[in-house]
Amino acid sequence: MVQTAEQLATTQSERYLLIYMIAVLVIVTALVILFFVVFQKRKNKLLLDKIHREREFEEELAKTQTEIQEQTLKNVGQELHDNVGQLLSVANMQLSLVASLTKDSIKAKVDETKSVINDAITEVRSLSKVLNSEVILNFGLRQSIKNEIDRINRMKKIDAALTIEGEEQDIHSKDAIILFRIFQEFLSNTIKYAEAKKFDVKLNYSKDYFIITAKDDGKGFDIETVQKGSGLINMESRSKLIDSKFNLLSKQGEGTKLELVYPINRELNLTI
Repeated sequence: MVQTAEQLATTQSERYLLIYMIAVLVIVTALVILFFVVFQKRKNKLLLDKIHREREFEEELAKTQTEIQEQTLKNVGQELHDNVGQLLSVANMQLSLVASLTKDSIKAKVDETKSVINDAITEVRSLSKVLNSEVILNFGLRQSIKNEIDRINRMKKIDAALTIEGEEQDIHSKDAIILFRIFQEFLSNTIKYAEAKKFDVKLNYSKDYFIITAKDDGKGFDIETVQKGSGLINMESRSKLIDSKFNLLSKQGEGTKLELVYPINRELNLTI
């Protein structure tokens, strides 16, 4: 059947209308997709900004807490050195006077007491040094760790050993304080809870990293089930402040090991 001109025109108009509707549908679909993509990007940006602000807040809070803790430790250290140390020194002088006025049978006991007080004075002065961040900075990180190992050995509660590998690298002063506090916290936990007989520390210097490895032969614990106390939280949060890798390994009956990896050029790495 032959179509008339009017029918052909109608058919062509319907085709144009169909093409127009398809084009409009494609444009609307594209606009919806574009709107969704832009909306999603905006949503992701707001979410990332929120996460970034929360992270900055947490870091600032951690820094503030660290500064407060350091100031508190510094004050305690000064009090120990200036007041407790002086009182012990005066007591020692008084005992010397008593010893000169007593009989030989009593003098031996007085001398023994003086020896105990002298040991106490030494420990108080050593403790005041490791609590004062300015003293730690003057000694340097490596020497401060060595001094702490020596102090623990004098206590005769645990046999501690220190090994140093590589050439010593410069570490930012504030970062050195944080590294020392993490090590100090781990050592304190070992003495309090581990019931260990040996404590080994290894300091490894390389071009790019400074690694502190500390381990004990104590009773250990199950990391998955143990309730994280303030000590573990402090060590991990402090390590994040200086972009360091914090790794704590422990098994019941097999002791505990700390590995702390500090990027020496971390300020340079952050700008790359």
